Amino acid sequence: MMTQVSFSGDCIVDSELALLVDERGDEYVVRLQAGGRFDTHHGFLRYDDLIGRPWGSVVSSSLGVLFVVVRPSTADLIRHIKRSSQVIFPKDSAYILMRLNVKPGARVLESGCGSGGLTLALATAVMPHGHVFSQEIREDFIELARRNLARVGLQEYVTFIHADGRQGFQVDAPVDAVFLDMPQPETCVQAARAALRPGGFFGALVPTTNQVSNLLRALPQASFGLVEVEEILLRRYKPVPDRLRPHDRMIAHTGYLIFARALVNPLPESAQAARDIAAPTEEDEAADRVQV
Repeated sequence: MMTQVSFSGDCIVDSELALLVDERGDEYVVRLQAGGRFDTHHGFLRYDDLIGRPWGSVVSSSLGVLFVVVRPSTADLIRHIKRSSQVIFPKDSAYILMRLNVKPGARVLESGCGSGGLTLALATAVMPHGHVFSQEIREDFIELARRNLARVGLQEYVTFIHADGRQGFQVDAPVDAVFLDMPQPETCVQAARAALRPGGFFGALVPTTNQVSNLLRALPQASFGLVEVEEILLRRYKPVPDRLRPHDRMIAHTGYLIFARALVNPLPESAQAARDIAAPTEEDEAADRVQV
């Protein structure tokens, strides 16, 4: 017989967000309000029956369908936000946070909030003392992103700015990192450099190679260096021990990621070219791992 382990703070409380996963793997992010209930074609769940239970509980709907109740991760919240445009997938947003050195207390500027997927990830990473400035040219995107942030309780960490990044970024002091998610990021690199502190982190995402080329030409002209272009592919496997195999579909190309650093003086093209030629190969990196 298994012993039920319970720790302080491990039980569901009123008004918390929860991820409900049914027997077929369908997922729902809901806020568990006392007195309310969650209705699906699989029956309903009364929130009062969930509040007070430990996270990770398996509960039955009114029709006998089983649901697992867990806390939603940042990735879950991004995947389930209401959207009017393509969001940056968790596989990319998590890596973006690492490459831009986004951590508690950081000040980050993004241009192009879309539905607020990356905004949510940035806000989660900079809290409780940092801040995100999200500048967007479309008011409807701002309103949707603001609602999505408010739904998960992160609105206080984000300031939305309705303005065109090509005319400059409206931040009152240098930021630690800038990320551009727009069709023509090369038109905003000068403004991005002006908003960044010396040595600050720059990132952008574009879906096509010609957009990458345009940005690569513009970055050195704005005193950006240490430029890198990357792509992340994610392959999931079916977690069945006796017949482990990849899922039939995978999230492959979602966009090209471009990263750079804000320099005080422009880096000569020859220096960047030499750095690219000397970049470690897969064999070099494997040898490094063996040495470690």
